[in-house]
Amino acid sequence: MNRSVLNRRRFLARLAQLGFVALGPLGFPLLRPGRARAQTPASPQPVAVARGPDAAALVREAVGKLGGMGGFVKPGDRVVVKPNIGWDRTPEEGANTHPEVVAELCRLAVEAGAREVRVFDRTCNDGRRTYERSGIRAAVEGLERAPVQLEHVRDEWFEVTDLPGARELSRWPLYRPALAADVLINVPVLKHHGLTHVTIGLKNLMGVMGGNRGRVHQGIDQNLVDLNRAVRSHLTVVDATRILLRNGPQGGGTDGVRTANLVAASADVVAADAWGSREFGADPFQIAHVRLAHEQGLGVADLGRIEIL
Repeated sequence: MNRSVLNRRRFLARLAQLGFVALGPLGFPLLRPGRARAQTPASPQPVAVARGPDAAALVREAVGKLGGMGGFVKPGDRVVVKPNIGWDRTPEEGANTHPEVVAELCRLAVEAGAREVRVFDRTCNDGRRTYERSGIRAAVEGLERAPVQLEHVRDEWFEVTDLPGARELSRWPLYRPALAADVLINVPVLKHHGLTHVTIGLKNLMGVMGGNRGRVHQGIDQNLVDLNRAVRSHLTVVDATRILLRNGPQGGGTDGVRTANLVAASADVVAADAWGSREFGADPFQIAHVRLAHEQGLGVADLGRIEIL
């Protein structure tokens, strides 16, 4: 894989040399709207799938099939792991990313030499309760390896940013640590959503958005494409260990949850979402934001062109 695609920090440093960005008061690069350009996959990327009862082992196997975490994270990189921690629900209820999936990705990033791994989400329910009840706080804080940081988002770190190439969502407050990371690992849980039918990687990035996200729901399909054009996932790991089939995105109880024992990984968030849509029982091209992302060149949703490893 082209290293330049992966290294967001060096990309921003180069932009700084060219005068496109400046260093902000918190040490993060300040994007100068309209100049930065997102990267898109040059060719169809494979989706690596692992099946079994051990969530952590599934992550290691899926990422291993793509060549290992070292293909994404280099020594000294600053890594963001962005799970879904949105809801005051237990792991069994399938509304949040499985805690062992999150923890294993942190382990792999540290093993690959990351100097910093930050884990966060802008939650929908109370953040303290979602971090606790999801099991993610205990799983991440139980890691022996430093330097992994589980943190709550800080309002002062959202910055209104232009979204280059957007068709609808041209500007929005985005979370600066996600923009400044060398590697962004997108870790959605596969589940139902009442508005978009299914929510996977493309929609999971709403967790880096500040402001009134309710406004994004009007025209959400194109808005999600615009967001993902500006904030690229270098690696998407889909948690399908259990799938919330109805009453999403929050759910409630375990009646609508199917145990699937699957994890998939891809460098292409669109391909990952196409695979997840099919596992959910939907044609990827009938999921509007997945179809639009494919049509507008963010990735490949045509499963006939995607190698499944």
